[in-house]
Amino acid sequence: MSLRDELLKSIWHAFTALDVDKSGKVSKSQLKVLSHNLCTVMRIPHDPVALEEHFKDDDEGPVSNQGYMPYLNKFILDKVTDNFDRQDFDRMCWTLCSRKNLDQNQLLISNEDAFKIWCIFNFLSEDSYPPVIVTEEMEYFLRKMTEAMGGSWVEERFEDYKLQMLSQQQQSISVWQLITLVGSGHFSKGMDRQTLSMGIHELHQEVILDVLKQGYMMKKGHKRKNWTERWFTLKPNSISYYVSEDQAEKKGDILLDEHCSVEPLADKDGKKCLFFIRSSHKSFEISASDKKKKQEWIQVCVCLVVAIQTCLNLLRVGRQAPHRELRHKRRELRLKQQADQEELRVRMNELQTANDAKQHELEDMRKALEEAAANAAEEERRRLQTQADLQDRYRVDLEREKMVRQQMEEQVAQKSTELEQYLQRVREMEDMYRRLEDALEDERRARQDEETVRKLQARLLEEEVAKRGELEEIHLRQQRAISETEAEKQELHKERLAKESALKDAMTQLEQLEQDRQGALEQYQTVIKKLEDATNNTKTWKHKVAEHEGFMRLIQPGSKGHQMITNWGPAAFSDAELSLREKKWQEMKNQVTQAQ
Repeated sequence: MSLRDELLKSIWHAFTALDVDKSGKVSKSQLKVLSHNLCTVMRIPHDPVALEEHFKDDDEGPVSNQGYMPYLNKFILDKVTDNFDRQDFDRMCWTLCSRKNLDQNQLLISNEDAFKIWCIFNFLSEDSYPPVIVTEEMEYFLRKMTEAMGGSWVEERFEDYKLQMLSQQQQSISVWQLITLVGSGHFSKGMDRQTLSMGIHELHQEVILDVLKQGYMMKKGHKRKNWTERWFTLKPNSISYYVSEDQAEKKGDILLDEHCSVEPLADKDGKKCLFFIRSSHKSFEISASDKKKKQEWIQVCVCLVVAIQTCLNLLRVGRQAPHRELRHKRRELRLKQQADQEELRVRMNELQTANDAKQHELEDMRKALEEAAANAAEEERRRLQTQADLQDRYRVDLEREKMVRQQMEEQVAQKSTELEQYLQRVREMEDMYRRLEDALEDERRARQDEETVRKLQARLLEEEVAKRGELEEIHLRQQRAISETEAEKQELHKERLAKESALKDAMTQLEQLEQDRQGALEQYQTVIKKLEDATNNTKTWKHKVAEHEGFMRLIQPGSKGHQMITNWGPAAFSDAELSLREKKWQEMKNQVTQAQ
């Protein structure tokens, strides 16, 4: 776990403590105070304007944890180094969160002990939010605390507590649940408060501060060679000695590396239980209070010196401190166990599925055998029944065949009669078809005659139009002649008489053309009558053919629209042309009348 992750857990507790209404948001004024305190304890230059600048687009409301994280990472955690006092940092965060969540009246431990448990919890908790501690790490913590108190670990008591957690569907607990559990004395029965406090203190010293051993011993001075009592603290890479147990005044450090050695010394100068520590810079003569203490310090120091080289090698490859390494190994082991359990669960599910499939297969086979036996018995019964039915059926079929043969003979005779009738009908239809062809031929000839008469009538009309044009031209000339001077009137009168004579001749020719047109019209009426007779004959034959089941379909002439019949013949002019010609003819008659 990196320094940033360790700091974030403590900051998370402080942030949630400021969230009074549990809405997940904190006002910016409180975040300013929190940010200032964090910068102070971590020795980071604080910029009071940075928070306002960072949240200038959100001035009206509080800031959530996710909204505060970018500011926290950019302006605080990215600038932090390992040159500050972690105890001050943790104590500041503890002060904020303990006021809201800790009820001191119901606990057997002091506020200082609760703070140490809180620090140990942050060290052992999972890297998730909200932080929780799993049962394995909780067991490790309780075991170490029991050993520090000098008690014996009761496995059954912890198993009962785990069963209680399982009954409540819990796999982990929060820091306040852990403090309540330790402060209630559930796992320290028979121990007084002082012993419990000492156990928590030693565990905090060992796990958090990496203190392997501590106690009072006598140290010989280097200059005056006098013996002075000091409080010694052994850590993985040094031995520090202080004036007193409160560690307020530090007197020096003994750096431990691969060149260090520890040797026991004989009693001298009235001092007993002596041993000698030789480091790369100085050598120290130390006297323990008794032989037991001396032996413990020597053993710890010797083991530590042997382990120093290993620790240095581990540090070169980026490995962590002993307790951090143990925590990392426990997590890896826990993850591996979870993976193994998951794999085992999947394997058990696969085996169970395969077993169920086999059971279903065996059950299906048993049912199939029972069904096959039942089917065989039923098949035998059906075979016997079928044999009896077949015998009865054969007898009935023979009788039925006789009746069918008689019926077939009667049907053959009937079909022969129907065939003769059908052939007779076909012959009649062929005769009708020939007659219909003759009628169609007559109709075609009548249409040809009609077309001839129509062409003749059109030619006569053209001649009539030409004559009428000549008459109109003569009439126009007469009008022009009338407009001549009076001196030419007599000459024009003579010409008019000549032209009137020509007009009479033209009128005679026009009457002759009218007679010819009447003859053509009568001839056209005759042709129309023939066409109607042919059409009636065709309809009669069509009706007869339809009555004989429609063996053939006659080709009928197309329908014609209504034809206009004028004095020039049928359909000679359209309505507009006829009106125009009548108007011109009337004007020409009026001019002739006026000229007379």
